[in-house]
Amino acid sequence: MNSVAAQNFKPSIQIQPSLPPSLQCHLLPSSPPTIFNIHHKPQNPITLKFHPTQASNHKNITTTSQQQQQDDDDDDGIPIEHVKTLVKFKSRYNYIRVLEVSRRADHPLAGSRLLLLDAPGNIHSISFLFKSITNAYYDVLATLPPILPPGPLGILGFGAGSAAKLILEMYPQGVIHGYELDPAVISVGREYFGLSKVEKQYPDRLFIYISNALNASVKDGYSGFIVDLFSKGCLIPELQNPQTWEKLKGKLKEGGRIMVNVGGSCVEPEDIRKDGKVIMLETLEAMNKVFQGEVFVLNLGNRKQEDSTVALAGGLPDLEEFRMSLPKPLRFYVDMWKKYGG
Repeated sequence: MNSVAAQNFKPSIQIQPSLPPSLQCHLLPSSPPTIFNIHHKPQNPITLKFHPTQASNHKNITTTSQQQQQDDDDDDGIPIEHVKTLVKFKSRYNYIRVLEVSRRADHPLAGSRLLLLDAPGNIHSISFLFKSITNAYYDVLATLPPILPPGPLGILGFGAGSAAKLILEMYPQGVIHGYELDPAVISVGREYFGLSKVEKQYPDRLFIYISNALNASVKDGYSGFIVDLFSKGCLIPELQNPQTWEKLKGKLKEGGRIMVNVGGSCVEPEDIRKDGKVIMLETLEAMNKVFQGEVFVLNLGNRKQEDSTVALAGGLPDLEEFRMSLPKPLRFYVDMWKKYGG
């Protein structure tokens, strides 16, 4: 998870976040279409994007008048008094903030902590105090272990450990090697997202490395990879190169698979010349050149213009066996996979 710190962030600006429709692109598809925002009726609220990990921006992005009107019309927001900033600082790679949403808030994110890694507020990790299910794309990533051969699972782009926590709790035999470039993100995960407790609870099952995720390796190969690598608001450019997928495929055990958060139109790149959906399609094409006929996609978007996609490389197993191997809250995802058609 790489991102560039906000270069021109002004500390005097108060966080008055508003979650636009892009938030719903990572919510469970069974959830009704809802615009999540945190209302303080500001003139120019800073937008909290519910993007994949690794998003970044070097400038403040404010909602447009049209977006503000839409937020007001839907009025399904979190009152600002229910949102507390626990910490904010700049690391070498990120502008880091941790927000806490009060349990008193009438909102799906009530009782959660959110990791934001850039000026506009892209959410990179979610943690609830009394539950592990996030109602976000991390839950989809947690369906991967049952369809893998024995061996450690590599998480490339670890963040604060949302997916790892789910996997460790749901699959007693699972072993995770997590890779994160920014040590400050891991420190925040330990301090504010219970990662330190998880590490103590699973000392022989969770191993975290501060390094370039694409250099991940282990003797005898990984059973699979979860890839969640974004920088500057979009998938890292290496993922649009088939050679990267050849390299990752070569690090898998026989029968290994890769599950990838490939984003979509809900991802807003820092460079306005780029488009999240175009980058997603370029990434899927690169994957398909290496895993020909074995790439499947699962769309989480509640709106066509705000799609968000998770991809699976390595083919689907028998669907009924797959379904029964999963914890009940995750089984409905099995029927959502569709073969990538280019």
